[in-house]
Amino acid sequence: MRNFNIKSFVPHIIAIVLFVVITMVYLSPLLEGKQLKQGDITNFQGVSKEIADYRAATGKEALWTNRMFGGMPAYQISVVYKTNLINYIDRAIKLWLPHPAGLIFLYFLGFYILLLVLGVDKRLGIVGAIAFAFSSYFFIILDAGHNSKANAIGYMAPVIAGIILTFNGRYWLGAAVTTFFLALEINANHLQITYYLLLIIIILGMAELVSKFKEKEFKKFFRAIGILVICLFLAAGANIANLWSTYEYGKDSTRSKSELTSDKANKTTGLDRDYATDWSYGKMETFTLLIPNFMGGSSQQELTKSSDTYKALKENGIQGSEKFIKSLPLYWGDQPFTSGPVYVGAIMVFLFILGLFIVKGKYKWWLLSATILSVFLAWGKNMMWFSDFFFDYIPGYNKFRAVSMTLVIAEFCIPLLGLLALKNIFSNDISKEIKLRSLKFAGAITLGLIVIFGFFSGAFFDFISAGDQEMKTNGYPDWLISSIQSDRHGILLNDSFWSFILIALTVLGLWFFSINKLKKINILIVFIGILVLFDMWTVDKRYLNSDNFVSKNKMNVVFTESKCDEIILSDNSKDYRVLNLNNPFNDAYTSYYHNSIGGYHGAKLKRYQELIETRLYEEILKIKNAFSAKPPDSALYVTLKKLPVLNMLNTKYIIYNPEAPPLKNPNALGNAWFIDNFRIVANADSEIVALNNFNPASTAIVDKRFESKVSNYKNKKDSASVINLESYQPNNLVYKSKTTKDQLAVFSEIYYNKGWNVYIDGKPGEYFRTNYILRAMIIPAGEHKIEWKFEPVVYYTGIKASLAFNLLLIIAVLGFLVLEIKGKKQKT
Repeated sequence: MRNFNIKSFVPHIIAIVLFVVITMVYLSPLLEGKQLKQGDITNFQGVSKEIADYRAATGKEALWTNRMFGGMPAYQISVVYKTNLINYIDRAIKLWLPHPAGLIFLYFLGFYILLLVLGVDKRLGIVGAIAFAFSSYFFIILDAGHNSKANAIGYMAPVIAGIILTFNGRYWLGAAVTTFFLALEINANHLQITYYLLLIIIILGMAELVSKFKEKEFKKFFRAIGILVICLFLAAGANIANLWSTYEYGKDSTRSKSELTSDKANKTTGLDRDYATDWSYGKMETFTLLIPNFMGGSSQQELTKSSDTYKALKENGIQGSEKFIKSLPLYWGDQPFTSGPVYVGAIMVFLFILGLFIVKGKYKWWLLSATILSVFLAWGKNMMWFSDFFFDYIPGYNKFRAVSMTLVIAEFCIPLLGLLALKNIFSNDISKEIKLRSLKFAGAITLGLIVIFGFFSGAFFDFISAGDQEMKTNGYPDWLISSIQSDRHGILLNDSFWSFILIALTVLGLWFFSINKLKKINILIVFIGILVLFDMWTVDKRYLNSDNFVSKNKMNVVFTESKCDEIILSDNSKDYRVLNLNNPFNDAYTSYYHNSIGGYHGAKLKRYQELIETRLYEEILKIKNAFSAKPPDSALYVTLKKLPVLNMLNTKYIIYNPEAPPLKNPNALGNAWFIDNFRIVANADSEIVALNNFNPASTAIVDKRFESKVSNYKNKKDSASVINLESYQPNNLVYKSKTTKDQLAVFSEIYYNKGWNVYIDGKPGEYFRTNYILRAMIIPAGEHKIEWKFEPVVYYTGIKASLAFNLLLIIAVLGFLVLEIKGKKQKT
């Protein structure tokens, strides 16, 4: 305790206070009691409503919900793992700040820790933390509501910090930091970001291996690897309940291999190639790292009254010009649409290039390699040979979509190498000649790129987007489209100007410092910090500003019950499904009130997705065509009778207008029914094809793999037999049956054999899959209670194991810290 010096903590306390102040000033509406309105969080409230209601009523987890896609596990929607103590630590690290301030603070804190570990000056650490935290994508995802993604990004840097400490021989401190932050990283529950972190770690490990090989220190390398494996074991174990359930569900989700053999070239063992690469960054679009509006910004960007579009609107006498320019399709890149560019800062790109000249050793090659990999992967379908290699040969890569997200690696690496470059500029170990030469080359490259592709962009680009033709088709006049294209060029020129100025000022400051004309290092650090903050702040405000915040009252009225909802909810039936014809498979609103045919989720069951693509799209189109013809009700009912899949899914109501009564489907087959016969088919291909033309009320389609379940069944449907749903909970369904002989029953419930169990009068029964996605079973003669219970072993075993691992993790981290302190005392 005699060596403890409180003064050594003062700079860090100042840094933390500064991070909080910057965060809260940026998010000043939070101080007014407002809340950030996030699209995905609104959707989450819709799709998780049944789960949340069940939790509130029982204090337990439902683990299954019928509100989306006929029914699916709740693991990736809303499950609380109370035995995972990491959740409480996560809130404490973010200082219990209001959302999303805690996430932005985490961006700052994590990167600051990493820079300190790398020996960067505390003052520069603050500048670096600002540069990393304000990367535009990190703010754009907050606006969208991608909170788990932001949380995972925040923990990337401190995990790397722990690994670097371990490789550098600080084994116990490295183990403590790695275990602690890796557990928090996994707990953030965004496996795609964690996967990209793994790629960064693998490249770092390769750089360390080469370095240790040159230094002939293999023993140190493998000792560090052994310790890191233990860290991974502890961190993963603390999150075992979530990881295990995700792993199990993943085998049946859209992220798994399909049993269908059509379109083989497009399929992988995970997502289809075209689906995974939908959001591919354009090659030239990569210049947004340097110039934010290089590709126009977002798909719905605001212009000023000085814009060509506004002037053109006024000249042509268009009313409401001020409102029109608030949301224009200025983006003209390769992606279907975007909320904004990935911008790491002009200054940081310059410093990154500077680092390639002035930084020596393993860290430069690590960060350069990871950045190149990030960009190549982000190009997706624009560099398909490279993407194909990863889809086919790199484990786990094909489980994720939106390949442009790999740019988070570049957003991590670019400012990190940039700060290492600044560290070297301020170092006395580098000669003035090397500093000046490096500044000259880095300045010439970055400023030259801005001059060529920014100031002279009109010679290279036409500023035409894929959506311009659609605007023309929709009646937009040529003069308006031309003015929008002109403004795309204009905002590129404007941002090019600012990137040029910011880099030029940074070069001048560092140049004067290097030639001893500017001797006060504090002034230079503050100067660069102000430039970085000004640059990133002004760009981020385009995408996350006071307009994104609303009062608490407005947050609570998102899901307003419509007239149609009111009518449907007056139905006292215990369970049925609703189809909303308005964008059904990207819809969270319907799920808030009803068990829905559609929903909103990125990892639905694979078989349900295949049913959507092969049957449901077609059947929904038939309904829409029938409505557009404005037929009498009798004709509509004829159409409804010819929709076997929607009918077997018990689609009782169809919403076509929220303020009009729903269309009631008299052909919906109910919760369960007995059938006359069954048809055995060879495989998944023939099973899904058989759904094109069959009568689900009388026939069941059974895959050959389940033939043994029905091989001895010969009975026909007994008209006197009945089966009714007596009680409903999302994870517990109770039926009563009465039959004079054994009967084959089909249940309008989604088949998922990794948790659903059936009991006949309290004793375990057997069931099998039918009609590609439903459940079926043979019910014995007599009166019986048929009970379906969702009892996934992975959850109930996982939460017990998770508690044990959490306690072990806490003991281990404390133990590592004790060993570190003892080691320091022994050295002293």
